Amino acid sequence: MASLQELRAERLDKLEKLKAAGKEVYPVESKLTNTLASLNKVFTVLAKSEKEVTVGGRVRAIRGQGAIIFADLDDGTGNIQILLKKGELKDGELELFEETVDLGDIISATGSVFLTKRGEKTVLVKNWQMLAKSLRPLPDKWEGLKDTEERFRRRYLDSLMNGEVKKRFIYRSQLIAEIRKFLDKDGFLEVETPILQPVPGGATATPFITHHEALDLDLYLRVAPELYLKMMLIGGFPKVYELGRSFRNEGIDVTHNPEFTTIEVYASYSTPVEERKRVELLFKSVVKKLFKQSSFTHAGQKVDFSKKFSVVTFYELLQRYAMISNPESISDKELVLKASQMGVKVEPSDHREKIMDNIYKKVCRSKLIQPTFIIDYPVAFAPLAKRKESNHELIDRFQLIVGGMELVNGFAELNDPLDQRGRFEEQEKKKAAGDTEAQVKDEDYLEAMEYGLPPACGWAIGIDRLAMLLTDTQNIREVIYFPTLRPKE
Repeated sequence: MASLQELRAERLDKLEKLKAAGKEVYPVESKLTNTLASLNKVFTVLAKSEKEVTVGGRVRAIRGQGAIIFADLDDGTGNIQILLKKGELKDGELELFEETVDLGDIISATGSVFLTKRGEKTVLVKNWQMLAKSLRPLPDKWEGLKDTEERFRRRYLDSLMNGEVKKRFIYRSQLIAEIRKFLDKDGFLEVETPILQPVPGGATATPFITHHEALDLDLYLRVAPELYLKMMLIGGFPKVYELGRSFRNEGIDVTHNPEFTTIEVYASYSTPVEERKRVELLFKSVVKKLFKQSSFTHAGQKVDFSKKFSVVTFYELLQRYAMISNPESISDKELVLKASQMGVKVEPSDHREKIMDNIYKKVCRSKLIQPTFIIDYPVAFAPLAKRKESNHELIDRFQLIVGGMELVNGFAELNDPLDQRGRFEEQEKKKAAGDTEAQVKDEDYLEAMEYGLPPACGWAIGIDRLAMLLTDTQNIREVIYFPTLRPKE
């Protein structure tokens, strides 16, 4: 079997042969008259009119030799068979095709269309043009890219050779489009906020640091757009959302990638109860649009969106699945013991809420398959959330869990600037004690709050995880076209 270097050398020789024949191998213009999808739609009309068309695409198969050659083209929208036949082409063109065209090459073909005796839609070629000579052979059609790491590293080949992979990313795009349509129709305004930020605010996470040379200033890639979006509420925009990337300097696993896509949504004068209704309506609408039904399968289990979403408190979950009978009053010592019994590692800097959260993630979350809202978290869980009026030890926060994954996080936005300052100061104490994910006090945001932040509720959807759920995949890197990978040595 020839090596990759030998195969590449052969293709370079063919490239030179095309040039020697006076062919432009990478022309500027393609001069196509139809995509293959549009050609297939009007094929019958074109066959009757005998009108010539020019189509293009990647060569996926070549059959025959000598006087008759068939080839299959794929332009990303559809497929078509082309027929090159002696006597239909200029002298030497059939031979040049046979001698220089390989699988993977991108060509155009001009000719009339007809149905073969087998009923296959075909273009009878009068003229062909190389549009891009492929210098490397595609992976074997049946074997594909077997190495998972290589699939992620060379995703363009993964989606090129595997229709299911390509379909997954089309589905992801449709999912995002449906969310945007829903929010736009509901009166929300799509906005943009900075990715480079002087203070990494809006989430409990470790940031990435970068440096701006002209300003001689350290900046952070945003961990969340939250504070800027709330400043827009202050600025007179009552309903806003932003869809985009955020960055967190954390570990990589099946549900975490250092850069990820979220949509964050903020509604002035709204409450978590109202926003849970909006989230539920949004999810049901998106599922119905994509699946044409209210249920689907994920990880072998049926997920049903037709019923009203369940609601459970955070402490109830710990009681039900972690067997902690008194989560509100359990001592720190008892909590650490419970964590160790369940195999949850506790670091010296971990505060009680973080230990509870790690217990929840290890023991409780995977049990929540059907859509479930978790509500009523301890205050320290979200330094930007408003306390519940009925219990100041809890915050008015909710999360939506489906298929054992956290998909939505939302809460009543803290709009008391004095309480917010105190919460930030508590976070800074935790950071000084070694918690790298603790939030940083943002004086610009505190100043903006003092002009009056309307009562509001905000929430965010993790788009990558939602794509995992709806495409029945178990690894976040399967739904991110270019996931973060360690460079090859």
